[in-house]
Amino acid sequence: MKLEIQKLKKNNMESIGKKLVLITTLLLFSFSIQAQDKKAKLLLDQVTAKVKSYNTIVIDFKYSLNNSRENINQDSKGNVTMKGNQYVLNFMGVTKIFDGKKTYTIVPEDEEITISTVNEKDDNAITPSKMLTFFNSGYKYSMDIVQDIKGRKIQYIKLVPTNAKDQRKEVLLGIDVQTKHIYNLIEMGKKGTKTTLTVNSFKTNQPLSKNQFTFAESKYPNYYINKLD
Repeated sequence: MKLEIQKLKKNNMESIGKKLVLITTLLLFSFSIQAQDKKAKLLLDQVTAKVKSYNTIVIDFKYSLNNSRENINQDSKGNVTMKGNQYVLNFMGVTKIFDGKKTYTIVPEDEEITISTVNEKDDNAITPSKMLTFFNSGYKYSMDIVQDIKGRKIQYIKLVPTNAKDQRKEVLLGIDVQTKHIYNLIEMGKKGTKTTLTVNSFKTNQPLSKNQFTFAESKYPNYYINKLD
């Protein structure tokens, strides 16, 4: 049980990064209409059109991980600032900076920084090219239920992985029908694990520092720098 919790915690940072890529992908790009639900396609196109004009996006979110079989219930909060394919993510006491070429993972608790160059051939790598093609070959999607959440009409779109080996059973993307903004993302695992990312605050075109996505080693004089390449 303890080992399972540790494993789930260890994968949280990578998991949240993937979910943010998922959200960014859905916000910025359209998908092929072949073998897809036309209504879902139309809604995604509306979301895309709404946010294409945004220069920057700043999101505060809540992340929940639940597994009733293992009696696991974890809630965490975080925030991410995005501009193009660059981002700064703060989650579970760890900061990740992606400047478009390298990822800097800063862990204050261990006073350690890991620096790695994004590998285009790495399936887990966050790259613009993969954002453009991520769902075209990996998911089918369709309209799902509509819910009234605190006076907001949320339309869900179901995404089902086409790869039978994928450990995710399905992903539900909740979209605010009025604002055309992402409200939440629910991922259902085949082994009973459910993860939910809920957007608490969605701000756009915020003024950012010119060094927002620049890693400054001088700010961490006592940290161990681990360069993976």
